[in-house]
Order: sequence, then C-alpha cells, then structure tokens
Amino acid sequence: MGEFHQIAGYDIVAKLGEGAHSALYAVRDSKGQVMVLKRVVKEGPSQQRYLDQALTEHEVAKEVNHPRVRKTLKVMKNRSVIRVNEVLVLLEMVDGVTLEALKPRNQLEICRVFDEAAEGLDAMHAAGFVHADIKPNNIMITEKDGVKLIDFGQSCKAGAIKPRIQGTPDYIAPEQVRRQAITERTDVFNLGSTFYWLLTGEHTSALVSKRKDEVGAKSSGGGRKKLAPPIEFNPELAPALSSLVMDCVQRDPALRPQNMQQIRDRLVIAEAQIRRQMRTRDVNDAGKAAG
Repeated sequence: MGEFHQIAGYDIVAKLGEGAHSALYAVRDSKGQVMVLKRVVKEGPSQQRYLDQALTEHEVAKEVNHPRVRKTLKVMKNRSVIRVNEVLVLLEMVDGVTLEALKPRNQLEICRVFDEAAEGLDAMHAAGFVHADIKPNNIMITEKDGVKLIDFGQSCKAGAIKPRIQGTPDYIAPEQVRRQAITERTDVFNLGSTFYWLLTGEHTSALVSKRKDEVGAKSSGGGRKKLAPPIEFNPELAPALSSLVMDCVQRDPALRPQNMQQIRDRLVIAEAQIRRQMRTRDVNDAGKAAG
C-alpha cells in the first residue's frame, strides 16, 4: 500500500499493523489529537467485501455510544472514476493490548473482564446489533478504562442471515457455520468460547459443524464425547464460573444464557464463590502455619 507521511490530512505517527487488505495507523489531527486510521484498499472485484466490512464497522459503532465499545469518528471514501476503491475509517485510539496478549492473572480478574465485555455487548444488543466476531483479539484491555470491544466489520442487525459463513473458526458458533439467524445468543457463544480458551487453553471449534449430525467433540477413538468443563482442567476454578462458560457454549442457542444481563448476574454469583474459596484457603493456610 505504500508508506506515507500523511493520509487524508492527518499526520502519521506510527504504523500499528497491516493485514492482507488493510493497514492501521496512529494519526494526529491539526489539534494534536491522536486517533487510529484504518485504510482499506480494493484492488479487484473480489475484495469488495473488505470495503463493506470497513463501512459496516463505522455504521455499527456510530450507533452504539458506550465506553466499552470503541468509537468511530469519521469515514472517508475515495473513488476511481465512479466506484469506491478506498475506505478510510477514523477510530478512537485505544491505549491497551488484546486479551490474547494480556491474560487475567486470577479468577477475579477473569470475572471482571468477562463482565465488562458482556456490558459492552449488552450495549450493542440494545442498539439492535450483534458483534458476531468476539474473540481474544477483539477484546482490548486498557489500564485506565478496562475492557474495550473493537472490530465491528462482521457485525450485523440482530436476526440477520448472512450470505456466507463469517466468523473466526476457533470461536465461531454453530449457527454461524450453518448460516442461520445471528442473534445476541451468537455473541453469548463467541464470548463463552473466548473464556473457555482463556480457562483451558483449548478451543470449542470441535463443537461446530455444517451438519447437525456431525456437531460434537470427537475423541481419539473415533467416538464422541462432550466438551470437558474448564474445572476438569483446573480443579481450583469456581464451579459457578466453569458452569457459566459451559452454558454459554451450548450448541443449541435456546440452552445458552439468553442475554448478556443473565451472564452478568451469574458472574456476581461466581465472584462471590471465588471470594469464599479465597477466605477458606486463607483460613486453612493460617491454621497450617499455627500448627
């Protein structure tokens, strides 16, 4: 895409990253404010969807005004003759790292991040949208503001049926693969799948298939088994946290928590359980020291 000192009147501070069809820059405006500029260039007809995703990111984010959701500030389109061949999206600068790069240190921190991500998704759902691509790389952790959800290129109206399969394979929900309606319970699965990975190091992708009779985790012997609960990986986990994650990744959307508020309510219970475990552990440690 070439290197520049300025794009669309904004001074480039640094290049933050580059994908196959886009690049992210830290830019500064004439008032000294630093923002992120996403530049997407269409180099052929098959790449129209990348422009569409950039425009979707702007359209969705501008409708959701919430501190847990990255703000979009402006969109600019450049044309070649009559067709748009470049889209520039100006975004809020988020000073943090992804959940994939910075994992919570303990169960209480996990609950906090889980809750704040659910809070942001709840705001999106209230505005009528589903994120549809929640994964560790789309949850930013900042020192000052906590969780910030990013990347709304695959977001859609609740109830939408997409013309093609979209989602990240390791976190995708069964209904996304089957091209069924995308609802807030799709975000419940994606979020639960993210925290399943966080707690176990494993992915829920074995649950997902295009065919209903193929959905399930396969055992090495060729049979089928249920996905192992996180508590089986770590017996010190709070049972309430483990069971919440497992309920979120139910294959049938009707069996999952129905909305983000239900997740947040259950996280309160999980946090109370964790604190009780901590107090019990402290008492036991004190008893051992006294003995």
